[in-house]
Amino acid sequence: MAATALHGVNWQKSRHSNSQGSCVEFARPDDPRPYHVYLAWFGPGLVKVGITGVERGSARLLEQGAVTFSWLGRGPLMASRRAEELLRAALRVPDRIPYADKREVRGVLSGTGAGGVERVAEIAELHARAGLLDGWPESLERMPFEPVDHTDVFGLTGLPPAEGVVSELAAGCAVSGELLAAAGPDLHLATGRGVVVLDTRLMPGWELTSAGGDDRPAFPVRESRRAASGVQDGLF
Repeated sequence: MAATALHGVNWQKSRHSNSQGSCVEFARPDDPRPYHVYLAWFGPGLVKVGITGVERGSARLLEQGAVTFSWLGRGPLMASRRAEELLRAALRVPDRIPYADKREVRGVLSGTGAGGVERVAEIAELHARAGLLDGWPESLERMPFEPVDHTDVFGLTGLPPAEGVVSELAAGCAVSGELLAAAGPDLHLATGRGVVVLDTRLMPGWELTSAGGDDRPAFPVRESRRAASGVQDGLF
């Protein structure tokens, strides 16, 4: 869908985000709700471990822009947190990955073919190693490896690398283009200067309107690290 085809849309900050717009999950230590422990893949070598409320399903993974993920376990909050810490230390995977790193790899990801097999294999290997660890909380139910791929959901197949990222929103400026992909908070737009990423966490309080015939100056755009380094894709 073209971004200019979205009429009468107002952006609202998620109730699952903090004051900076970052998605977080708040929970009390005595929270009785069950939680999932998961492994999420964002690009080659970009795998993280995390937890999310079972009642939310895969919403947390979609919010983060996880390309592929699998559940590891399910249980009480404190058991899930202990498992998360165990996996961070034993598997040497973080519990968060900067959005800038996620953006850099999206434009070079393959679809659900050979590339899909490779990313599934990467988290499958970590899932298997996790299953062999000692120290799992007894109250945490282990779950089988069942990968879920969001490539088509986000529209990443064939997505060109981003040339830049909107660095800030400013009065009297605009950005418009065709919406190519939406992953986590990021909108990848085809503009006159190439693909530009708009982080929707910048948008609370701003109105989304039609940009047809709009001649206002563009919002400031920061070059992507790939573009700034002058990296050229291979010819074959």
